[in-house]
Amino acid sequence: MATVIGVKFKNNVKCYYFDPADVNYDEGDGVIVETQRGIEYGTVCFGNREVDDKDIVQPLKPALRKATEKDTADHMRNLAERDRLVEETRKKVEAHGLKMKIADAEYTFDRGKVIIYFTADGRIDFRDLVRDLAGLFRNRIELRQIYERDDIKLRGALAQCGRPCCCTTFLKDYEKVSIRMAKYQGLSLNPSKISGCCGKLMCCLRYENAYYQEMAKKMPKLNSTVDTDEGKAVVMENDALKGEVKLKFTDPEGAVTVKRLPLEEIRFAKGERKKEEPEFDPDDLTDELPPSED
Repeated sequence: MATVIGVKFKNNVKCYYFDPADVNYDEGDGVIVETQRGIEYGTVCFGNREVDDKDIVQPLKPALRKATEKDTADHMRNLAERDRLVEETRKKVEAHGLKMKIADAEYTFDRGKVIIYFTADGRIDFRDLVRDLAGLFRNRIELRQIYERDDIKLRGALAQCGRPCCCTTFLKDYEKVSIRMAKYQGLSLNPSKISGCCGKLMCCLRYENAYYQEMAKKMPKLNSTVDTDEGKAVVMENDALKGEVKLKFTDPEGAVTVKRLPLEEIRFAKGERKKEEPEFDPDDLTDELPPSED
């Protein structure tokens, strides 16, 4: 077991482990730590606690000190520069005619470097841009290309449900989302209905996927014939949420009746049950959207 503290940076919801170095930290404390990018200002998301060694990515870096009032003031001054950095960079990008979108920009804590985040469809030759920005900001410049999802996570957005996107509020890591998940849930494959603000499949498609997979194993096949207390019927539709099956009954005279019955009242042969499918198909490991149905 090792004693650690959790630290998060800016609007990132993910906590990173650091060695408290025999100092007691409380949730909400400002802290100065050493990261791969250099010295950074972070916020303690949980104080000193013990965690299993296997949960720690070695080497565990130490927290340098609790943030002082001056440290906090310097950090707030750096954050206040964000809009100016982004605006000036966008002007330079436009002047150079580069096809890239500036998502965010920031000073490192010690103001030793300006980091600029951008999205682009491919590789960009930004050597001239870097020289111009270095002269403008009189600092070292690092341009870092990110994906569309990271762009939304940095800037924030409202999802179709009306709530902030999951990646900006609680989602710590992106998990794979596939078209099959939308199919299991009986959703329209229209891209406008299953895509998020980033243009990729919505992360929330995965949340109930395990339930729909389990129900798919219990439901009968569509158009198969099943037995009920009221006689034989043909399966028209499965409702996994309600655990019901829509059935078509045909009497000897040819009259058709449609009813919904609970899954428990339906009997069918093992071969008439939906086959168990793997969670992902090798050809289905994609978060790309399908062609529009319109």
